[in-house]
Amino acid sequence: MIKVTGLFIYPVKSLGGIALSEADLGPRGFKYDREWMIVDSDNRFLTQREIARMALIETSIDEDAGRLTLRLPGSAQVLAVPLEPVAYDSTSKEDKAKTVMVSVWSDRARATVESDEINSALSDYLGQAVKLVRMVHGYRRQVDGRYAPGKENIVGFADGFPLLIISEESLKDLNERLEYPILMNRFRPNITTSGGKPFAEDQWNKIKIGEIELALVKPCARCTITTIDQECAEAGKEPLRTLANYRKQNGKIMFGQNAIFRGSGSIQVGAPVQVL
Repeated sequence: MIKVTGLFIYPVKSLGGIALSEADLGPRGFKYDREWMIVDSDNRFLTQREIARMALIETSIDEDAGRLTLRLPGSAQVLAVPLEPVAYDSTSKEDKAKTVMVSVWSDRARATVESDEINSALSDYLGQAVKLVRMVHGYRRQVDGRYAPGKENIVGFADGFPLLIISEESLKDLNERLEYPILMNRFRPNITTSGGKPFAEDQWNKIKIGEIELALVKPCARCTITTIDQECAEAGKEPLRTLANYRKQNGKIMFGQNAIFRGSGSIQVGAPVQVL
C-alpha cells in the first residue's frame, strides 16, 4: 500500500523547512507554505542559488502565539513575524501605497514588507540589503496555464506549483548510485510517499489522499539548490551529476512531480494514497 510518509512546509522561500504530522490546505497549497520570501533591493526574489547560507536560517510556527520565528545561525536573536495577515483592499490607494510589487521568475506579485528590525537583521546575516515580504492576503498568482489551466490554480512564492511530491523509493534509487547518500531535504518536497516502485510518481496522473484529489501535472526540473547540503550550506556536484545520467529530459534534470489539488481540508502522515 502506498502511504504518505512526510509532510513539509517552507514558510519563507529557500529558508529552512518544517516537518508536520498534519498539513492544512489553503487556496495556494499547504497553509503558510512559501507565504514569505526574501527579496533584494530591486524587489526580486533571492534563493539559495545566490546565497547558500539561507539554508541555515531555521523557521518555526507557533499558532498559539501567532508568530513565525526565524533563527539566524550563531545568534541568540529570534526574529518574530506576525502570522495574522495585514488586511488589504485592492481598491484602496492607501493600501496599495503600503505594498510593493515583487518578482518571482517572470511573475509579479503584490506583497507587504515586514519590519525594519527583521530586514536589518537579515541584511546583516546575508551580507546585502534585503527585505522579508509576504504575499498580500487574497492575491492570486496563477500557475503555468500550459500545465494546469484554470483560474482556480494559484500558488504562493513557490517556483511554480502549490505542491511537490516525491517517493522515498526514488530517493533510495538515487542514493544507491551515489558515493555518499543525501537527505530528502535537498529536494524540498511537500509530500513524500512510500510503498511503490522508484519513480512511480512519474506515472501517476491523479491521486487521492483522504478527500483531497491531486493532479500531478509536471515533472520538477532540478537546479543547483539540490547540490547544497542543507545542514552546512556547502555545495558540491551531486546529486545533479549522477541524476544527469538517467533523469535528463529535454536538457533538464527531473526529480519529483509538481501537483495541483482539488478540495479542502488536511492531509495526515500515514494516510493511504489512492492512485486514480
